Amino acid sequence: MSEKPLGQSGLSIPPFVLGGNVFGMTADRKASFAVLDRFVERGGGMIDTADVYSAWVPGHKGGESESMMGAWLKESGARDRVLIATKVGMMPGGLRPDRIRDAVHGSLDRLGIDVIDLYFAHKDDPDVPLDEVLGAFAELVDAGIVRAIGASNYSAGRLGEALRISDEKGLPRFTAMQPELNLLDRAQYEGPLQRLCIDEGLGVVTYFSLASGYLSGKYREPDDLGKSARGARVKPYLEGRGPRVLSVMDRLAAETGATLSQIALAWVAAQSGVTAPIASATTAEQLDELMGSLDLRLSEDQLAVLGAA
Repeated sequence: MSEKPLGQSGLSIPPFVLGGNVFGMTADRKASFAVLDRFVERGGGMIDTADVYSAWVPGHKGGESESMMGAWLKESGARDRVLIATKVGMMPGGLRPDRIRDAVHGSLDRLGIDVIDLYFAHKDDPDVPLDEVLGAFAELVDAGIVRAIGASNYSAGRLGEALRISDEKGLPRFTAMQPELNLLDRAQYEGPLQRLCIDEGLGVVTYFSLASGYLSGKYREPDDLGKSARGARVKPYLEGRGPRVLSVMDRLAAETGATLSQIALAWVAAQSGVTAPIASATTAEQLDELMGSLDLRLSEDQLAVLGAA
């Protein structure tokens, strides 16, 4: 499977990243292992998770996804075949340096690995000076337990400031960005952040690439919202642009023979500066469908009509 460099991180990945948010949440051990096994069989390159997954579920405390992935890595022996990305910053303590130091060891223990390939600041923490955040990450890079660092949910202004501080103080740079991007949610990435990532050579991996599943076409009527735990999240899409975008996607599906999910992911992958979309699956069959997007090349006209919708 062809790979693309992930900015200046020194890492290269296929243009599809497997989201780990479902592992230990909506995917139990058997389902999680099946998806992860299939991902490796198909030549997948990077799995994305976070220490906060899935702390919002009653009875969970965070780390469930990492623990599930760690159990799979131990059983499968596949550590040398995949890159692991995880995140810190959404649990109590935010991005305080002491929290980062503690959190990284928690993630390493749960994952059962010696080094995290890409460690993200999960969101900006305005209460902690950027040089302190970057200094804490520098300690981890220097210790050899983190290979590269990235930022998620940072504004263009704050990301630009972080890059400037890194250059001025000789601290590690954020080499990857993880913004929200899909056909219906484009404001966070498009514009200043997109230009900054391109100008500074950052790799970009996008989350909510399927708009929480809405762009799969699974949710078209209010009665469809009960089909999964994500139903409430997609409710706002049922009106306005949502049905219009699905209508265009339906037409392109008829033209190309691709599924709506594949079209949605192919659109994200084609956007300037994007290295790879992130998407999650709860079955091996669903993963096969999603990874089918790697073989879909939308024409300029098709991309344009999607963007206009």
